[in-house]
Amino acid sequence: MAYVSLSQRDINVLEKIKDPESDPSLAIQVDPNLPKDPYISDPETYERISRQEREIIMSLQRLESPKVQPSQPGSQADSVEGYRKAVEGFGQLIQDYPQYASARNNRVQALRGLYGDSMLVANAPRLPQALLHDVDDTERLEAAQTALSDLDYAISLLAPVTAYSKLSPQVARTLRNSYTQRAAIYLMTSKLMGSNSLSVNASRREAKWSKLDFETHASSDFAMGARYGSEIAKGLAVSTNPTAKLCGQMVREAMKREYGPDYSA
Repeated sequence: MAYVSLSQRDINVLEKIKDPESDPSLAIQVDPNLPKDPYISDPETYERISRQEREIIMSLQRLESPKVQPSQPGSQADSVEGYRKAVEGFGQLIQDYPQYASARNNRVQALRGLYGDSMLVANAPRLPQALLHDVDDTERLEAAQTALSDLDYAISLLAPVTAYSKLSPQVARTLRNSYTQRAAIYLMTSKLMGSNSLSVNASRREAKWSKLDFETHASSDFAMGARYGSEIAKGLAVSTNPTAKLCGQMVREAMKREYGPDYSA
């Protein structure tokens, strides 16, 4: 087996080829001394809100516990009811604190648990991660509208003014989760559009997108999720980036010619 010795410069070049949009100079600066939420300056108020939010999240975690077996009578219905209550709970938080982006991000998480990432596609095939199936179009459209609007608004609330702005760890977490969730919905939509019909509220920008548009925006959102610290998003950003995939293939072929067939990228 061939062993290849690369300089640090070579490694940096290869990393850039893997992800052409990466830029180390634009790395996020996290400052734990900043307020946890830019719109809730009072620490006691923030702690009260986040405690309410954690209680809702914990209720979902209990539903997902291994002790809760899907085969048990009534467990599926209990899970659906639990997720619906979580959506309502996050909705109440959002109503009370419209600029609390974390609640919007978590409401989308609960909606994805109910409807899956195929909520933008009519007559989508059954996905195992979704609790609800055979949902009527009105309900699905409403869920999709809420999810996309929540993610858009959460990102717009917390996105830094400049590339060099500092963020609190909590803000960075919400941003990476929001971008990654939106990317996951976009990516699933791009995969299902070939044999299924896109069905999105006509007022949404996505209503006019093609399959390629969804894949492109998914890659872009995964890249943003990676920028804010998600390793999962980083891997998916590269795998869904057409330029990165093409460049990576070209580099592998060149390295094989240089070092022989035993080279493994």
